[in-house]
Amino acid sequence: MSDIVVTPSVQIDSAESTATHCPYCALQCGIQLSGSREQIKLVGNKHFPVNKGSLCIKGWNASATLTHSERLLSPLIRSSNGELEPASWDDALAFVAQRFHVIQQQHGKDAVGMFGGGSLTNEKAYLLGKFARVALETSNVDYNGRFCMSSAATASQMAFGLDRGLPFPIEDIAYTDMVLLVGSNIAETMPPLLHYFGEQHRNGGQLILVDPRASLTSNQATLHLKLTPGTDAVLANGILHILIRDGLINHQYIDQRTEDFSRVKAVAATYWPERVERITGIPEALIVRVAHMLGRARSAMILTARGTEQQSQGVNNVLAYINIALALGLVGRPLSGYGCITGQGNGQGGREHGQKADQLPGYRKITDPGARQHIANVWGIPEQAIPLAGKSAYEMLDTAGKDGGIRALMVMGSNVVVSSPNASHIQERLKALDLLVVADFFLSETAQMADVVFPSAQWAEEEGTMTNLEGRVLKRERVLEPPLGVRTDYDLLCSLAACMGKGQFFTYADTQQIFDELRRASAGGIADYSGITYEKIEANQGVFWPCVAEDHAGTPRLFLDRFPTPSGRARFHAVQHRQPFEAPDTAYPLYLTTGRILAQYQSGTQTRRVPRLNEVASEPFVELHPSTAHRFMIAPGESVRLTTRRGSAVFTAKVTPSIREDTIFVPFHWGGEQSINRLTSPALDPISRMPEFKLCAVRIERCEVTMEA
Repeated sequence: MSDIVVTPSVQIDSAESTATHCPYCALQCGIQLSGSREQIKLVGNKHFPVNKGSLCIKGWNASATLTHSERLLSPLIRSSNGELEPASWDDALAFVAQRFHVIQQQHGKDAVGMFGGGSLTNEKAYLLGKFARVALETSNVDYNGRFCMSSAATASQMAFGLDRGLPFPIEDIAYTDMVLLVGSNIAETMPPLLHYFGEQHRNGGQLILVDPRASLTSNQATLHLKLTPGTDAVLANGILHILIRDGLINHQYIDQRTEDFSRVKAVAATYWPERVERITGIPEALIVRVAHMLGRARSAMILTARGTEQQSQGVNNVLAYINIALALGLVGRPLSGYGCITGQGNGQGGREHGQKADQLPGYRKITDPGARQHIANVWGIPEQAIPLAGKSAYEMLDTAGKDGGIRALMVMGSNVVVSSPNASHIQERLKALDLLVVADFFLSETAQMADVVFPSAQWAEEEGTMTNLEGRVLKRERVLEPPLGVRTDYDLLCSLAACMGKGQFFTYADTQQIFDELRRASAGGIADYSGITYEKIEANQGVFWPCVAEDHAGTPRLFLDRFPTPSGRARFHAVQHRQPFEAPDTAYPLYLTTGRILAQYQSGTQTRRVPRLNEVASEPFVELHPSTAHRFMIAPGESVRLTTRRGSAVFTAKVTPSIREDTIFVPFHWGGEQSINRLTSPALDPISRMPEFKLCAVRIERCEVTMEA
């Protein structure tokens, strides 16, 4: 595993290189770049405290996209013959501005939508949200983090009054006695993080993994709970039941630092072990063992990820695990707590500064009059000019081309045709738009459908800040100039605003000026960056937010004394399990779940173009248990058809005992006919509006082989 997952770094002289960060996951591993674009050298930065020089296979090959032959080098406009043809920047900007103007005149301000991404820098996320609300004056702005982090973020806000993926430094993992990791395969999704779990093991700590399938991560675990998909809240309530029954909860902490425990205690009483075993498939003895391991540990962490969150009851699932952490008194205690493993590169910062439908910069609620007035003052507009909350990501896409929905959409940093649930339906909705504009550095599946495509600068060609999964604000350095004909997304948004007559609100000499405005906008908010400067980031290997003044050191560990709630206490939430939107039946007898694999990333727009990564994983597969394969007469390597209520797709069978007999797994990094998201469910969590990517009912069958005559 180590040959592929994590390899040690060979260092180069820092005086001859530039320290920056990997463009992929939320670890934001430190790297060093040197040389010319054609002969660029990339190594791990052993001085950066998160990865300490180690990189995964994606990180080692991150520079391959910078010189790729498919790189977009000019704006493209779809001509009358239906082809995308090169155009000048002036013509493309003028065309988009004029079409936005006409569409809004005909259908109203909200007829134009903006769709951002969790890979955008903080400055770009901030600017995108401002552009939507000031230049377009639309309420319809959201981003792909709604598909990734929204359930955990919502639950953390409800319980703690604040959402920061890890409210403690990542290094604390190595020194805690016990980790309950729910719905994550970190060995493949962010391999350098596995070092901390390895160190935790060497220090005598234990890891419990909750996941329907075995993985490289489960190989590192003391225990693996292979639960029935969609039963996370049942398992969590069952663990809490045993903790209460056997006197393992922290009464003093509950009394002094929390509220509403009595309602949770009453609900937990109904989740007796026999019932939990029947629903989850986890033996009662194992549930009791896990509860006692957690309850008797000197320190413990509960970490959730997409497996438990990407469900129509994702918020309740996370709240149920938070209830355990609060009952044990873990949150705000040294080397303990609850945290969420953020996925996208700027998944944390991307949801803090205004590209989300219901938020303003600083993680402020868009409905809060004080927040609205503060942001209006920073932007120099009347408070009433700021639109109220628009539609969430899937709901906005679902309205495309419909009466009362969006008629035009601009997408930046996302490939919605691949990443959305029920993707074939979303593709049809995008076809119904009057105008689709995409900014990207490759012609992604979404860009291929666009009326206008703007070429974007890549990660090493622009500067800006990113916020990693532990809340550390980092600086991404510009190492190379963008190729001739390519501009940064900052330039695109500011230039487009000028074409729309709103240029006076978007005048910045450089990205530092954008960040300085972001600092002012965030001041006093939950995610307060006001005391963070580029200079402080560079001097300290990053700064943890909140950081409320320039002489403030930042806040590596949250909740030590109080919670940012009106009472200063954390809130328990009584959670009842609900059935998933779709359960297996006679027509669709299995659960389908999706996820990531080591060599590819998200929608694959970048990684599917890297030869070394395609050597490791060139196409998707369907993973099924041997008994399931026998039941449906499927042999390893055969082509099989998967069918859900939304469509069908064909994959190669991979037979393995690592997965439950009632469940099949497919990675989601591919588009077109190989896109598993054409089959996934668009059922939404009622609070976070997170789609239910992780489970739906599916049928599997062998593909008929047609013999040539």
